[in-house]
Amino acid sequence: MTCWWLIPVIAGVSLFFTGLLRRYALSRSLMDIPNARSSHSVSTPRGGGVAIVLVFLFVLTVQWAVEASSLYGFLSIAGAGALVAIIGFMDDHGHIAARWRLLGHFTASIWLLFWVGGLPSIEIGGSTFSLGWFGHLLAVFYLVWLLNLYNFMDGIDGIASVEAICVCLGACFLYWMGGAPQLVWAPLLLAASVAGFLVWNFPPAKIFMGDAGSGFLGIILGGLSLQAAWVSPNFLWGWLILLGVFIVDATFTLLRRLLRGDKVYEAHRSHAYQFASRQLGNHLPVTLTVGVINVVWLLPIALGVTRYDLEPWLGMIIAYAPLVVLAIRFHAGAIEAPPIKS
Repeated sequence: MTCWWLIPVIAGVSLFFTGLLRRYALSRSLMDIPNARSSHSVSTPRGGGVAIVLVFLFVLTVQWAVEASSLYGFLSIAGAGALVAIIGFMDDHGHIAARWRLLGHFTASIWLLFWVGGLPSIEIGGSTFSLGWFGHLLAVFYLVWLLNLYNFMDGIDGIASVEAICVCLGACFLYWMGGAPQLVWAPLLLAASVAGFLVWNFPPAKIFMGDAGSGFLGIILGGLSLQAAWVSPNFLWGWLILLGVFIVDATFTLLRRLLRGDKVYEAHRSHAYQFASRQLGNHLPVTLTVGVINVVWLLPIALGVTRYDLEPWLGMIIAYAPLVVLAIRFHAGAIEAPPIKS
């Protein structure tokens, strides 16, 4: 598949569908109303991430139909992504109990792992290890956590979209440098699908992504990382490094709230990026900073791991250490500040 002209077309279609979804949300009063746990002060339509879902799944279907991708690869990503998106769409329209959402997330993750072949052998310190069934179980929790943390991190304008685009394009660069051009198209097409939505979601956002979009992105990124790991174990480490901003903030926040005895399934606004946006009084600088960190800091380290023999464990430490410092600096997981006044 060498149709590069498809990239702007896909972005344009996503842009168009997001506009239609905004009109739909306004007509159905599907609005995010600011409250004490919001990072916004203006009521805004939600559910625009469905455009990403529809466009990307359609492109995946076309790829499979023209035999540009394997049946197993298509079933793993499209099946899991569709299930998570449907659960998110239903939750956007009417609350679904956390236990049922979690059951659906585990089901989607197991489906994805079944078709992708589970977790491949991993490489640490120059040695390759097969974790067997424990590795497959670990991969299930990895996918469930990634799709949920992506939902948690979609709390200010543009941040989830910018993260997805930076991570996907970063992965494309790693594949190109690592001699795996066959892997480039899926993340590139996903980045294009998100780019069209970002036009509407860029600060100040005219529509929010919603659970359907954020959960979908989380499990798709996780699935792409596992598919790449079957080509080279170091690509998985590269993905984990590229996703560092979201992984560190969400995990640090969750652990701190768990230790404090909070009900972690309840909505809150105590992530580092949320504290930072309130401290700065604006979403834009935080969203742009996430992009800069991805491109200037995380991508070169990921390239060192995948192309230049930097030990994966060392690359992870180098990549994550400053992010942990930032999480502490911006009080990730601390007791929430007073609500924003409109």
